[in-house]
Amino acid sequence: MKPVTVSTAVAKSPQETSDFLATMSNHESFMGQMLVDWKFSGPKQGVGAEAYARANTKGSQDWTDFKIVEAGPGKVVVEAESAGGKRSVRHSYTLAEQPGGGTKVSLELDWLKMSKTDRLSPPLARAFARRPYAKALRRLAKQLS
Repeated sequence: MKPVTVSTAVAKSPQETSDFLATMSNHESFMGQMLVDWKFSGPKQGVGAEAYARANTKGSQDWTDFKIVEAGPGKVVVEAESAGGKRSVRHSYTLAEQPGGGTKVSLELDWLKMSKTDRLSPPLARAFARRPYAKALRRLAKQLS
């Protein structure tokens, strides 16, 4: 399935933005509308930092494991697994300095493994993902302004 990409601009420098995104516990603050009951393990920041959170839907028991697998200047990559291991997604945050200051943050969601439901209608799965992740990046932009 083709990846989904959403972008926003934040007021912070690429280094400050990278440091923020490389701290797993910070993801709760901008992804909290999608996920609740966050728990963290591993190092606080960088490769190996992990989180565990539940989908924020009534009665949901769909938990997601997140792990930072790459963190460096200009890029932070988080891999997530959910649906009991039936779904695996890579979140690649790419950071670029803006000409007038600040940073453009692009988030690409790439499905590494899809559940049966996701495979039935890739366009629907992509559309379903685009809206909440765009909202998450708007929340990120507010935080880093």
